[in-house]
Amino acid sequence: MISFENVGMRYGMGNEILTDVSFALERRSFHFLVGPSGAGKTTLLKLLYLAHRPSRGLVNFFGKDLATLERDALPRIRRRIGVVFQDFRLFDHLTAFENVALPLRLQGAKKAQVADHVEELLSWVGLDDRMHARPATLSGGEKQRVAIARAIINKPDLLVADEPTGNVDAEMSKRLMHLFVALNKEGTTTVVATHDESLVRTVGAPVLRLDKGHIELHPGGTPIDPGV
Repeated sequence: MISFENVGMRYGMGNEILTDVSFALERRSFHFLVGPSGAGKTTLLKLLYLAHRPSRGLVNFFGKDLATLERDALPRIRRRIGVVFQDFRLFDHLTAFENVALPLRLQGAKKAQVADHVEELLSWVGLDDRMHARPATLSGGEKQRVAIARAIINKPDLLVADEPTGNVDAEMSKRLMHLFVALNKEGTTTVVATHDESLVRTVGAPVLRLDKGHIELHPGGTPIDPGV
């Protein structure tokens, strides 16, 4: 489980971007994160994938209190988190195949196992003919699919996705969400930040709505305006 209790976040001496944010993500839960631009979604996502620590409040990851966690323990927790960045963050010198394979290779997976898993996943997201292409030759939608495949290849305990369907067409968007839901059913806690109201309606998962630094939890199926 992951929990935030009265979390506040500010950068430097500026005003708080997040104020008294409290929520819990149970194992195998699926949540959308929505809210208007400037609401603090990016900051909350950074806290969720441990790019930052909060200015105040209690944060617990997988039974570990972040405030008392030793610095050398952070990499072990980060390896349990898959992240889909809005700007992709692919390695330009690696092919699509090599980018997706990287998490498995860092875990010491066998070469044959890596090849089987990566080829299957890239084929599933429609990139079986682009496996050996480098990012510079890929379209925005293709880069997005590579980034998603890399984030989920090792079946992380937590998946954090920032606008994961923003660069793909409606049909591929549905296919990718099906992939996220299937991964979630296998045990991955999932948080998807989106402005796409149709995704929220289709999946019907609970919604975390941020507005002016404050958060509200809405149950699944509740009509929610994701904001613009």
